[in-house]
Amino acid sequence: MVDMDTEAVVTVGSAPLTVEEVVAVARDGARVELSQPALERVRETRSVIEALASDTVPHYGVSTGFGALATRHIPVELRTQLQRSLVRSHAAGTGPEVEREVVRALMLLRIQTLATGRTGIREQTLSTYAALLNAGITPVVHEFGSLGCSGDLAPLAHCALALMGEGTVRDAKGQIGDAATVLAAAGIMPVTLEEKEGLALINGTDGMLGMLCLAIHDLRQLVTTADISAAMSVEGLMGSDDVFAADLQALRPQPGQAKSAANMRKVLQDSPIRDSHRDKATDTKVQDAYSLRCAPQVAGAVRDTIDHAERVAGWELASAVDNPVVTLDGRVESNGNFHGAPVAYVLDFLAIAAADLASISERRTDRFLDKARNHGLPPFLADDPGVDSGLMIAQYTAAGLVSEMKRLAAPASVDSIPSSAMQEDHVSMGWSAARKLRRSVDALAHVLAIELVTAARGIQLRMPLAPSPATAAVIAALNGVTRTQPGPDRWLAPDLHAAYEAVLDGLPVRAAEEQTGPLA
Repeated sequence: MVDMDTEAVVTVGSAPLTVEEVVAVARDGARVELSQPALERVRETRSVIEALASDTVPHYGVSTGFGALATRHIPVELRTQLQRSLVRSHAAGTGPEVEREVVRALMLLRIQTLATGRTGIREQTLSTYAALLNAGITPVVHEFGSLGCSGDLAPLAHCALALMGEGTVRDAKGQIGDAATVLAAAGIMPVTLEEKEGLALINGTDGMLGMLCLAIHDLRQLVTTADISAAMSVEGLMGSDDVFAADLQALRPQPGQAKSAANMRKVLQDSPIRDSHRDKATDTKVQDAYSLRCAPQVAGAVRDTIDHAERVAGWELASAVDNPVVTLDGRVESNGNFHGAPVAYVLDFLAIAAADLASISERRTDRFLDKARNHGLPPFLADDPGVDSGLMIAQYTAAGLVSEMKRLAAPASVDSIPSSAMQEDHVSMGWSAARKLRRSVDALAHVLAIELVTAARGIQLRMPLAPSPATAAVIAALNGVTRTQPGPDRWLAPDLHAAYEAVLDGLPVRAAEEQTGPLA
C-alpha cells in the first residue's frame, strides 16, 4: 500500500527527474505535478500529429500497422480501433505480479517521456495518466512479457490498458479490481486513444529504468552497510586497521576505495579491541586475510560501479524514448532509441558487483565461525559447542544466497531472441536484467544482515574488551531488534529476518553515524 497522503510533490517536465525523485514517487507515494511548459509542448506537438492524420502518405504509428505489420495502411475510420487493438494485444504479460513500486516507477517515467512533447500524445491523455498515478491506482503488471526492445512493451501496455478503463488494477489500499470500477470510484474518466497515442504509451525503457533507479538507491545504502559490517568483522577477528590508512589508499586513487576505507577507519576509531593487539612485537599476524584486508577495494569498486550506473540512468532520465518521435523542428521520424542496451548493460554490471560484495561478506562470516581462524573465539560462536551449534547454519544460509547471486550475475543483456517476424531481430533483455538485479539486491541485504549478526556476537564474546564507540552503537541497535547476544541456541530465523529488515531500514548506518558523523 502506498501512502497517498504525503505532501511531497515531484514536478515533471521542467527538468529531468533524478533517481531520488523516482524513488520518492515509486516507493514513498509523492505526488506528480505536470509543469506548464510541459503541457504547452504537448499541445504544440499534438498539432503535428493531427495534421498528419488525414495525410494520404503513410506515417508509422499514425496511419500504419506496427512492427512487421507496418506495411498496412490504416483508413481513418479504423484508427481509433488501431490504437485500442495495439494496447489490448500488447498487454500480454504472464507470470507473477510485479511489485507496486516497480509499476509506479514505470508509470512515472512514461509520464516524463510523454511530458517532453516528443511523442505526440494529447494533453488529456497525459493528465489522466498522472491522475491515475496520483490516485494510487496501480495496474497489474506481470513478470514476463518484455524483451527490452521496442521498449518494455507488455508492462507498459498493461498500464495503458488501465488508462482505457480496461484490465485489472489495484487501488490505493492495494485492493484488486477491474479498471473501469476503480477509475470510476476515483472520479477518473477513461481515455479513448487517438492517432499515435497507443504507441506513445507503450514504447519506452521505463520499466527497466525504474528498476535501475530503485536498485541504485538501495545499493548506495547497502554498500555503506557493507563498510560497517566489514569494519566490525576486522575488529572482532582481531584484524588490523593499518591497511586502511589514507596514504596507502591514495597510492591507488580509485575514488570508491578511498570512501570505503575512510568509512572503515571511522567505524574502527578508538577501539579498545584493536588497541589490545596494536603492539607489533606481540602481534604475530603479519597480514590479514584478503576478505578483511581488501574490503575497501571490493566495496569501493562496487561504489564506482554504482556511480557509473547512475550516470547512465541520468542520461536515460533526460531522454525522450519513443518511436516515431516528433522532432524539435516538427518532423515525425523513426528511430531506435527504444533499444534498452545502455540500461541493460549497467543492470547486469550491478548484479556482478552485488554478488561480489556478498561473496566477500560471506567469507568474513565464515572466518568468525572457524576456531582455527577466529583467534580464540568458540567454534561457530556457540555457547556450549557440541550441545549448541551457534551460527553454523546462518553461514549456510549466507552461502546459499551468495551462490544464487552468482547465478543471477550471469548477464541477461548478451541474450537475444528475435521477434515480430524478424523485424525486431535484436533485443536487449533489459527487463530480465532488471528483474534479476532486484532479487540480487534483496539477497545482498540478507547476506550483510548475517555478517552483522555474526560480528556482533563475536565482538560480544571478546568481553571484557570493548569495541569502538561506533561498533558498540551498531550492536546496541541490533540488540534492540534481535537477540544477537551470546547464549544457548534458539530459533534463529526470526533474528536473521529482523536484522535483514534493520539493514533495509538503514538502522546500522544510522547507529554508526551517531558516533562517526556522516559516512560516505
